[in-house]
Amino acid sequence: MALSLTKEKLVEMYRKMLEIRFFEEKVFELYAQNLVPGTIHLYAGEEAVAVGVCSNLRKDDYITSTHRGHGHCIAKGAELKRVMAEILGKKTGYCKGKGGSMHIADFSIGMLGATAVVGGGIPIAVGAGLSIKLRDTDQVVACFFGEGASNQGTFHESINMAALWKLPVIFVCENNLYAMGTRQSRAMAIENVADRAIAYGIPGEVVDGNDVLAVYEVAWKAVERARKGEGPTLIECKTYRHKGHSRIDPAKYRPKEEVEEWLAKDPIKRFKERLLQTNALVEAEIQQIEKEVSAEIEEAVKFAMESPYPTPEEALEDVYA
Repeated sequence: MALSLTKEKLVEMYRKMLEIRFFEEKVFELYAQNLVPGTIHLYAGEEAVAVGVCSNLRKDDYITSTHRGHGHCIAKGAELKRVMAEILGKKTGYCKGKGGSMHIADFSIGMLGATAVVGGGIPIAVGAGLSIKLRDTDQVVACFFGEGASNQGTFHESINMAALWKLPVIFVCENNLYAMGTRQSRAMAIENVADRAIAYGIPGEVVDGNDVLAVYEVAWKAVERARKGEGPTLIECKTYRHKGHSRIDPAKYRPKEEVEEWLAKDPIKRFKERLLQTNALVEAEIQQIEKEVSAEIEEAVKFAMESPYPTPEEALEDVYA
């Protein structure tokens, strides 16, 4: 790690990763209790990507998200209790319970929205990047998407436009090897999505998406480049989701040996070991953080459970902005 981070920054990053993991584990429990409308797409296993990227962003920077977006929201600074309330369909949620798991947005923290449409957030990120350029600010946009989305026309059109106009967009591909149940090797003839950057004349970086510090450093360079007006970067983070595509997917298409190999590279476990080895934190501090985060999650659940559902009369409110 070439960049030097303070203890406070390292603690903040570790805490965020734990918030995402504990949050997702709790949502998994609540879904099993039939308390979550619709389905869920969990981010567990990919925490290093959202935290590594968003730890470089300011509050006034933007992100666009995906159907697997809880982690992005939390990493960007969303309140746990309001995210939980939204997932449970409650009125106190970010979208008043009407968006649910796949459509959380909060413009006040730069979260321009999650979308269930594969690749749907990519052109939105470019639009935000154009807005930044027209307003002449030094904001940036981080655009999260999966490797499957990189086969969409919106991916290519959007990156071409961003490259042509040197827009401040960081394209972040979360490559977890499977687009739903289809392995990457069956859908594209290249090994690295980042190699596609060369066609648009922008930098393409491949990084270990289970190493939060490696992601942070690559994202830092991309953010600095974007703020200087030098244009976009395509970052590919190699990672792995711990669960199936959605809650109802047993993911039996993944070889047992592959799953075991990736679980052994758990990003939170790796970061914790790194913090202990470098004496950035001691075991007692780690345990205290875990205890505090666990309590925050329980408080978020309590808030969401005690919150009211929106009424039928409110169904058509907020349809138009």
